[in-house]
Amino acid sequence: MRVYYHTFGCKANQYDTERMRQESEARGALTARDRADADVFVVNTCTVTNQADAEARRFIRRLKRDHPQASVVVAGCSAALKEADYRAMPGVRDVVRGHDPVSVAVSVVAEPLGPLTQIELRGDLDRLHIEPIGGDLLRRRRGASRGWLKVQDGCDRHCSFCATRLARGASRSRSVDAVVQEARLLAQIHAELVITGIHIGHYGADLKGSETLSTLCAVLLDEVPDVRFRLGSVEATELDDRLVALLSTSGGWLVPHLHMPLQSGADPVLKRMRRWHTREQYRVRALEIADRVGHLGLGADVITGFPGETDRDHETTRALIEELPFTYLHVFPFSPRDDTVAAELPHPVPQRVAGERARELRELALAKGHAYREARVGTVVAVIPEGEGGTGLTEDYLRVRISGRPGDPVTPPKTELRSAIVQGTLLGDADDLYIDVPSELASIQS
Repeated sequence: MRVYYHTFGCKANQYDTERMRQESEARGALTARDRADADVFVVNTCTVTNQADAEARRFIRRLKRDHPQASVVVAGCSAALKEADYRAMPGVRDVVRGHDPVSVAVSVVAEPLGPLTQIELRGDLDRLHIEPIGGDLLRRRRGASRGWLKVQDGCDRHCSFCATRLARGASRSRSVDAVVQEARLLAQIHAELVITGIHIGHYGADLKGSETLSTLCAVLLDEVPDVRFRLGSVEATELDDRLVALLSTSGGWLVPHLHMPLQSGADPVLKRMRRWHTREQYRVRALEIADRVGHLGLGADVITGFPGETDRDHETTRALIEELPFTYLHVFPFSPRDDTVAAELPHPVPQRVAGERARELRELALAKGHAYREARVGTVVAVIPEGEGGTGLTEDYLRVRISGRPGDPVTPPKTELRSAIVQGTLLGDADDLYIDVPSELASIQS
C-alpha cells in the first residue's frame, strides 16, 4: 500500500500529517513520493475560509481525474465540518472528521471506517473537544531541516471570523513530559523545532499545575540543549515577561522571531472581530518586546475589508503598521466563512476595495522588510539550511542564500543524524542577502 499525503493549511495541520504518515507506516504502508505511484491519497484539509474548502474539493476532483485507480481518505478541519460533501465525492473511500492519526492510518491500510461512529454533526463536533493529541511521539518531519513540535490543539477564543475553533474543539495542552520527550526525538534529526498549535498562548490553561508557554519554553531550553526553538503564531497580549526574557537572553536558542496576529489596527473593527485586545494594548506590547529583544523578526496577520471597515479604520491600521517594527506581514482581504458570526455582519466592504487595501498594506510591509534586511547587512547570523537550493532561514526569519558569491549557491552537507546550523556574516544587499562560508562549513554547530 503506497500512500501520498497532501496538506492544506497551517503548521499544526502539517504536524498532524506527519503523525498520520508515521501511524500508517507503522501499520505497513509505504509513503509515495510521487502521485503517480500512490494507491491511496490522504488529503488533510483546512477550513479557514470557504475558498479553503473549495480548494480541497477541487484538488480531490483533480486527483481522481488524473489517478482514477487510487482512492482518497479525507481528514482535517474541513472534513470535520463538511463530512457529507466529501463523502459524496467520487473516489473518496473514507472521511475522518478531525485529525486523529490512528483513525486515518486504520482507514488507509484496512477497510474504510465508514459512518459507524459518525453521528449527528453536533454530537461529533463535541467529540473534537476531547480528541487526543497524545499517542505515539512524532520522530521526524520528513524531508525537512526544521521540525514541528505541537504542544497544544484547539481554541477557547471566539473570533467572529474563525471556524477553526469549531473544527478543532476546546484548547487542550500536552503534558510537559510528553513535549520534552518528543522534542528530544525530533532534535536527533532537526536543528530547529517550531513550537506550534492552534492557540499556543493558552498552553497549560487546562493542565492541573502552573504550566504556561513561558515555563514550557524554559524547560525545553534546559532539557533539550543544542537545538534552537522558534515560537509559532502567538498573541501579543499572551507573551509574558518571562517569555520575552527568554527571547532576549537565551543566546538565540529561543530565536528572536515572533508572529503576533494583529488582524486590524482599528478598535471598532477589532470589536466586531471579537478580538480581546485593543489597538493600544497591541502597540504598547509590540514596542516593549522590540525594545527588549533587539534584532527581532516580527510578523503579523492582517485582514482588510472586514464588514464595516471604513476608510478611517483602514488609515488607522496603516498608521499602526507604519509605527511598529514589522519585518513582514500576511495580508488577506476578508473572505466570509459559513457558520461564523462575521459572515452575517452588515455593511460588507466591496471586494475591490478590500483588495486595494490589502495591496497597499502589502507594499508597506515589503518596504519595511526591505529596510530591515538592509540594516542587517554586516551582522553575524545563524542559518538553518533548507532544501537543495542553498538557502536557509536566519534566527530572525530572513531567507538568505548560503553562498560564497552571488549566483554561486552552496548546498551545505548535513551531519549524519541532523541538519546543521551555519554561522556567517550577512553580505550583499536587501535584495540578495547571503552568507559567505567555506565549503567545509567549519562553523557547523551540530
